[in-house]
Amino acid sequence: MTMKERLKRLLFEKSFMYNEEPIFSLVSGKKSNFYINCKPTTLDPEGMYLIGHLVFDIIRDLKPDGIGGLTFGADPIAMATAFTSQIKGMPIKAFSVRKEQKDHGIVKWIEGDLKPGARVVIVDDVATTGGSTIKAIERARAEGVEVVKAIILIDRQEGGLARVKEYISSVEAIVTRDDMMALYNDKG
Repeated sequence: MTMKERLKRLLFEKSFMYNEEPIFSLVSGKKSNFYINCKPTTLDPEGMYLIGHLVFDIIRDLKPDGIGGLTFGADPIAMATAFTSQIKGMPIKAFSVRKEQKDHGIVKWIEGDLKPGARVVIVDDVATTGGSTIKAIERARAEGVEVVKAIILIDRQEGGLARVKEYISSVEAIVTRDDMMALYNDKG
C-alpha cells in the first residue's frame, strides 16, 4: 500500500464521519452529510509520518524556505513536513499564522523564523470555502513573504480550491471528499 493510500485509510478511520441526513453543522452555518476533523489524524504518529513525507515530496523541488498556515489546523502538517525535511537533508522551517494579531511586543501575523522575501508554502487541513487558506495567504503576504504554493490535506470539493486559486495559481489537495466516499462505499 502506498503512503497516500494508507493516509486515506487513516483519515477515513480517524477523521471522517458520514450520515445519510445532513446533521453536521459547518463553520459556514450550512449543514452537511459528512464531517471531517483532521486533528485525530494529523496528531497521530503514523499520520504525522505519512503527511510529513507526502507534503515534503510535493514541495521538495520548489525549495521553499518555510511551510505553515493558519493555526491550529495547519500546525501539525507544517511541523511534520519540517521534521521530514530535516531528515531528508533539505530543511524547511515551520511557521504559524496567527488568528489574531499580537497586541504586545512586536505586532506580527507570523510566528516562526522567517525573513521578509522568504518563499513559503501555505498548508491547511480541510478546505470547504477556502477561507482559512486565503486568510493565511493574505497574512503571510502582509508579513512580506512570497507564497509559492498552497496544499490542502482534504478538499471537501465545495469550491474551496477554486477560491484559493484566485489568490495563488499553484494549489493542490492530497485527498478529496470523493476519496473518503469511495472508502465509505467500499466499507458499506
